[in-house]
Amino acid sequence: MSSRDESAYAAPAGHRGDRRRARTRQKLIAAARELLSEPGYGERSIWQITEAADVGLGSFYNHFESKDALFTAAVNEVLDEHGALLDATSSDDADPARSVAIAIRSTAQLVLTHPEMAQILATQGMAVLDVDSGLMPRLAKVLRSGIRSGRFVASDPQVLLTAIVGALVAALHLWLKDPKLVDDEWCAALTERLLTLCGIDEAEAVTLARTL
Repeated sequence: MSSRDESAYAAPAGHRGDRRRARTRQKLIAAARELLSEPGYGERSIWQITEAADVGLGSFYNHFESKDALFTAAVNEVLDEHGALLDATSSDDADPARSVAIAIRSTAQLVLTHPEMAQILATQGMAVLDVDSGLMPRLAKVLRSGIRSGRFVASDPQVLLTAIVGALVAALHLWLKDPKLVDDEWCAALTERLLTLCGIDEAEAVTLARTL
């Protein structure tokens, strides 16, 4: 067999190895995501994580240097998925108020549409204010745009951002405590209240919150 033939057979083996490593990493992240929705997830041992992922204990350190690194990767994956969901539900409308309404209501409705994502975001609490993916950068951008255009009356986008995200985190925690309290109408009412916080007239806020 020529060297060219040998290289042709060697390449697929390398690709198989890459795919196997990728599958193992994803299994670890999937296991971490399940644990993230449980209280005290940080107390789980690496052995417990690898058991839940159905991978060998020795495989863990081929992908992550610590439990914290794994849980961070899992949270980042959820935030990226949330960001993609927001992008998919966003409007081409140039009105910042409509864009904010969509972001607020679709995030609140995660408890109905994507409960696993909602649970994980709830367990992160105010730590979501420290990240630069998911809701935060998207909402910050549209709030700045709304303030510059005069659509929102507030002068500091960070104040609005903190208030809105804080309210959404509180909503997720309320849902965890009593899921029956949060339904579609509740999400619409929250959206309405937060729009008025931005300076939107109450009648328009009602319309925006319920015609998405």
